[in-house]
Amino acid sequence: MPHTRSITKAGFHLAAVAALGLMGLTSASAQTKWEMPTPYGDSNFHTQNIAAFADEVAAKTDGSLTIQIHSAGSLFKHPEIKNAVRKGLAPIGEVLVSRLSNEDAVFGVDSVPFLAPSYDQAWELYQASRSAMEEKLEEQGLQLLFSVPWPPQGIFAKTEISEGSDLKGLKFRAYNAATERMAQLAGAVPTQVEVPDIPTAFSTGRVEAMITSPSTGANSKAWDFLSHYHDTQAWLPKNMVIVSQRAFDRLSEAEQVAVLEAAAAAEQRGWEASKQETAAKTAILQDNGITVVAPSEQLLSDLAVIGETMTAEWKEQAGDAGAAILDAYKNQ
Repeated sequence: MPHTRSITKAGFHLAAVAALGLMGLTSASAQTKWEMPTPYGDSNFHTQNIAAFADEVAAKTDGSLTIQIHSAGSLFKHPEIKNAVRKGLAPIGEVLVSRLSNEDAVFGVDSVPFLAPSYDQAWELYQASRSAMEEKLEEQGLQLLFSVPWPPQGIFAKTEISEGSDLKGLKFRAYNAATERMAQLAGAVPTQVEVPDIPTAFSTGRVEAMITSPSTGANSKAWDFLSHYHDTQAWLPKNMVIVSQRAFDRLSEAEQVAVLEAAAAAEQRGWEASKQETAAKTAILQDNGITVVAPSEQLLSDLAVIGETMTAEWKEQAGDAGAAILDAYKNQ
């Protein structure tokens, strides 16, 4: 008899566990929660835009799909986010597009200097390149939801730069292969310096000029160590929000529509937020004594030559896909 009772008790426990499992499956099918890693802090305009996207998704789905944002690399560090989404460790995430250029040159198109030197041109380049990026992402089981640019890149220096030749011989801060190549083509001396080291590098004479966004300039208090900002809008690097195709396909049709509608709204809102960020941070530079310079025609012409060289180099790296992107961009 004791043996019979133990079997009965075990059967009861198994039935209870099974029932709880079924309840969990029913709950999961009624409500889905996505964990979303992002690289930047809560005060960053990209993160704020994503928070609005998440709120809109929850509202449009009546809470059947919610997105929990893990900002500032708290869930996965920036270099890990794309692969985390690809491997299913997170269903959705945000990355800097050009971080993927080491996988395929197509992802570096928005960081080719002077190819699309304005918000309008950057938007046109995005439209010309989006399908190629989507195709590359689809090969890895990823789907592009939306993309938003950073403020455009301008030249900071200790004196006014009136023409390309003024850059010759200057110790120029570089932070990746593209900025190093640009400095070389300008006749400057590239020096690798990370963002936290910018003030010290200028103060000690390691560098005399750099190209970066007004946001970085304001955040690093550039007025403490240089005097001029040239609004060249050299390029507008973008972030993108990607989702696992498998996770997206598991949503109901109504939820998928809600995500896509919220993504389209986030893209439009994000581009406007970027413009506002540019204006606000440029004003901060000016308010703190930086001379904000509209680049001369001669400087723009000289920089365009550099842009043509680097565009040709990128086209060669990107192959047929790169050629198709450039053709589409020029023919808009």
